[in-house]
Amino acid sequence: MTSSMRVVLADDHPVFRTGLRALLTGVGGMEVVAEAATGAEAVSAACALLPDVVVMDLHMPDLNGVEATRRIVADAPTVAVLVLSMFEDDDSVFAAMRAGARGYLVKGADTPEVLRAITAVSNGEAIFGPSVASRVLTFLTRPLSAYDAQLFPELSAREREILNLIAGGLANKDIAQKLFISPKTVRNNVSSIFSKLQVADRGQAIVRARAVGLGDDRSNGPAS
Repeated sequence: MTSSMRVVLADDHPVFRTGLRALLTGVGGMEVVAEAATGAEAVSAACALLPDVVVMDLHMPDLNGVEATRRIVADAPTVAVLVLSMFEDDDSVFAAMRAGARGYLVKGADTPEVLRAITAVSNGEAIFGPSVASRVLTFLTRPLSAYDAQLFPELSAREREILNLIAGGLANKDIAQKLFISPKTVRNNVSSIFSKLQVADRGQAIVRARAVGLGDDRSNGPAS
């Protein structure tokens, strides 16, 4: 490399950060420019230093890794986020992907895999560890419905159902009639959806929903 790849390490365990720093600096060509023990610190370091990569744990105090990733991607889009977490459940993996992470490895990955992943995401590639990759392939090749918990896991089943109807073009009063609930209940759910998805209005929510296939005939199902 003609210049060092600049990396921020975000993990709440200092021993793990120390080990990872030693690994990265020991191979040459990589420079750890900051360490963060909380999600908020990770966002601050990423926005202030604009590193090539932030290596992000998901279980972080003060601001979890998913939300920290979302903020970094929004405020510093040139910074790539690689998740390195002990969690490999579907909810964690897909929440991180939707937040904008370019890669996802499970802690315990060997040294060449970690180095390869950091280099790959810094070059704009997407990379996943073997166990995570199999989950991603399964997710992408099977049919989904509005009632699949892997779609927007931060939403409740009812909120996913309402988001599906919003994406289908229904107004609040029509949703209330279809689901046999009050207009006030619909309004409360819609407000909660906007907050959880970090969108400002109905139009942005529709874009997010339609991007994963909600709102069309394939995602229709019986009201719960």
